[in-house]
This record gives sequence, C-alpha cells and structure tokens, in this order.
Amino acid sequence: MQLNSNIIGEGKPFIILHGFLGMSDNWKTLGKQFAEAGFQVHLIDQRNHGRSFHSEDFNYDVLSQDLKLYCDNYNLKDVVLLGHSMGGKTAMLFASQYPDYVNKLIVADISPRFYPIHHDAILQGLASLDFSSIKSRGEAEEELANYVSDYGTRLFLLKNLYWVEKGVLGLRINLESLTENVSEVGEALPLGSNFDGNTLFLKGDKSEYIANQDEALIKSHFSKANIQTISNAGHWLHAENPKDFYNAVINFVN
Repeated sequence: MQLNSNIIGEGKPFIILHGFLGMSDNWKTLGKQFAEAGFQVHLIDQRNHGRSFHSEDFNYDVLSQDLKLYCDNYNLKDVVLLGHSMGGKTAMLFASQYPDYVNKLIVADISPRFYPIHHDAILQGLASLDFSSIKSRGEAEEELANYVSDYGTRLFLLKNLYWVEKGVLGLRINLESLTENVSEVGEALPLGSNFDGNTLFLKGDKSEYIANQDEALIKSHFSKANIQTISNAGHWLHAENPKDFYNAVINFVN
C-alpha cells in the first residue's frame, strides 16, 4: 500500500519522516522553507500515522520497505532524507539497505542505539480518550492532562484528533497497533547496517537522546557522520529552534 504524503515545491527530492505519534503536518512550515530553497519536499505519513494506512505490522523493516515502495512509485532517486526520532531510525535503516537511493542523510535527535520503552503514560492517556463522551478538543486535552503533564506534548499529541463525522472525534493514529508494537520503536539499528554517504546528526542541547558516548556508535555505522548541536532545543529541536535547525540542514545539503 502507498504512504500518504504532502508534496511541496519543485527540484531535488527531499523526504522528511516524522517521529512516533507524529505526522507529516508537523513539518509543514519547515517543508515550505525547504521547498522555497529549491527542493521538491515530500512530507510523509509513516504507516499507522497521519493519513497513511493502518496495519498490524509495525517495525523498522516494514517502515523502510514502505519508503522504498514510495520512492519507486514517484521515481525518486538520489534523495535528501531527513528523519526525526522514530523517523530517524527509519531513515538510518533505509539508507543502509538502499544506499543508491540516498544522496544525503540527516538524522534528528536519535542515535542508532537501543532505547527502552518510555511512552507508557502517553499511550495510556490516548487510550483513555472516550469519544462517546468527549466532544471537543478542550475536553480531550483536559483528560490527557491526567497522564501527560507537559502542555506542549499534549498539543503535539492532540494534532492526531480529527472529526470522524459531525460531532464525533477520533484519532488518526492506529493506537492499537502502535501500543502492541511500542517496543519496536526503541530497537537498535542492526549490526552491519552501514551507510558511507554524507550524513548529519543533529541533537538538541537540552535532549538526552544523543549522548556523548553515542558518537563512536554513530561513526561505526555512518563513516562520514558529522554531529552538530542545536542550541536552546530539546528533543523537538526542529520546533523549538527552527531557525538554527533550518540553517544547519541547508548548509549541509548545499
């Protein structure tokens, strides 16, 4: 099945992959900026997210295969590939499996290592949303606050809300499959998965997702990796400091 995407601009293909529980819309503002810089930007919804298809299967092998099918469908080769968090893991695996498709790789605030499950409260909060009684985004946000204390994170999660029909809210994500397969999100990049092309890792200075000790591991998988820090930013570095994030990416791809 084909992934849903929003394609902006003309020029060299530039693919952007969102993180866990995100969607292509999260990248619309930066996507427009990259398009204005001369790229054809493909903002993709990965499976079980956004407007893409739902599936019981969810792991990085199938996410990478989805991306290959997408590239083949649009005849995309020699792409700039950017992935954030879970999308970064997909991008890393795809580049190692299909290096001929990738001209430059950008990984935002994730390393190739294993991460333990840490989305429990978020998934419980989303599962608690009873749309037979919740009739507004405000009511959904109020319920989610019992599980997720950070306001910004709640707003990010509530982007998944949509009107199924008049007066009836629902979630675009496939919550059942994502909950069932949440352990897959933290899986390490497999041993022997290497990409020798130009690669940029960006980390937020307030984030712990890429630690100093990850550098050797990154270099073992990505021989030409350059690691840069985005100041005044945590894990959502592209949203917290979009100006520096944009400049780092553009300087790298140009």
